[in-house]
Amino acid sequence: MADSTLVRLGSIAERRWGLFTTAQAEAAGVARKQLVRMTTSGAIERVTHGVYRMAGAPPQNHESIYASWLALGGATTARTESGVSSLVAGGVTAAVVHEIGDFFLDGLDFIVPSRKSTRLRDVRLRIRHLSPDDVVPVNGLPTLTVERAIVDLVELGTDTSLVADALRDAVRLGKVISPDHLRSGLATLSPRHTSGADQIAEEFGHLLSAPAEGAARG
Repeated sequence: MADSTLVRLGSIAERRWGLFTTAQAEAAGVARKQLVRMTTSGAIERVTHGVYRMAGAPPQNHESIYASWLALGGATTARTESGVSSLVAGGVTAAVVHEIGDFFLDGLDFIVPSRKSTRLRDVRLRIRHLSPDDVVPVNGLPTLTVERAIVDLVELGTDTSLVADALRDAVRLGKVISPDHLRSGLATLSPRHTSGADQIAEEFGHLLSAPAEGAARG
């Protein structure tokens, strides 16, 4: 029985970073008491409230983000009418997942299509309507695209110098796939974000023209 339980849990965990939730375990026929016993025996490890890791599964770089996404029901919540995940990493969280910029992750930021509450500490849920072009899976986590994440950071009022650093990293690493998507996103921000949007748009123009200018000088 114990072996079959581990197999069931393992089949769930292998889909998402070696992690699974209490709700997923119960759906697979594994009671909470069993999870407690398995944690005590070392067969599984508790990562955060309601989320466990299979023993032997290596911790991921962004495990706290993945665990919170799972705890919020990211793996089981239905997609939106446009086919987008109902829980998408945004803001600084998205930048950290994309590994651009130099941000201190002092909380987690997720975008949802409608009002949703949570008891998780240091988690912010923002309502935004996203299209499929706004979202990309990064190591299996639904995340704002780099372009949309840059726009989101500006909209959140993030320090422009930090956003510019993230943009430079994104360009240097070849992670800006759709320049027009970035430009249009910045252009459609509300007037109160115009200053930051203009600075980032100007920086983006400089970054795109730099290689050509260097070649011309050569």
